[in-house]
Order: sequence, then C-alpha cells, then structure tokens
Amino acid sequence: MKINVDAALSKNSTTAAMAAVAWDDIGKFQGASALVMEGITDAETAEALACREGLNLASDLLAQRNLQGKGMGPYGPIVRELSARRGSFALVDVTHENRGMNGDAHMPAKSSLYSPVGRHVWFLYPPEGVCNSHSLID
Repeated sequence: MKINVDAALSKNSTTAAMAAVAWDDIGKFQGASALVMEGITDAETAEALACREGLNLASDLLAQRNLQGKGMGPYGPIVRELSARRGSFALVDVTHENRGMNGDAHMPAKSSLYSPVGRHVWFLYPPEGVCNSHSLID
C-alpha cells in the first residue's frame, strides 16, 4: 500500500487541513482522510500532522503490514509519536515528494480547508479531485 500525505494552510485564518490518500499495490484507490484543525499557523507542524493522519488512515485500512508515507517534516512531539508508531507496521518508508508529484494528496488538503473542523474519511469513492486509480510505477 502507498499513502501520500499533504497539508494546506488557510491564508486568511489559522485553519489547516492535513490529508492522506491510499492506493493498493496496483494503484487502486483504497481510502482517503482529511483532518481540519484551527490554530495551526506553520507549515512544518501541519506537515508533521499530515504524517500522523497518514498513519491513522493506514490503521483505518488495517494496513499493519506495509506503509509508505510521503512528505514528512522533522518537527516536535508529533515526530516522536510517528517514530513510536512505526513499530506497529512491518515497513514504513517516509520520503519527500514535491508538490507537483503529490497532487492527489494536496487536492483534498486544500479543499478541506473549507470543511468543518474534525476528521473526514472516504472509503468507497475518492474525494473530488483524487483519481480512482493511480500508476505506482516510479
């Protein structure tokens, strides 16, 4: 399973949205989630929270054997939590992708800025702007 994560910050408020999108080994959509929070003003914290949201989505999808996450920033207690939770998975590979390669995770993050505060999850159909299938060939 591959999970991409991203975060978006509102320009006009302290609202942030952190999103995760998951695909199986052949690139079929498995699920997506977005967490909308108030009081987040810096990108590094939002990106770290997006990594946490990726782990939460992996748990929701019962993907305890293999997890690949994208876009982790190295900040604060969230990173310590991520490191501690890595033990729950057989494989965790955290790497960075630029925004141009991470559009499927950026779209729900950006559009969720206008959603109510809380966690939003999609399992059967992807949120608007996210592909239903994805090529996993690098």
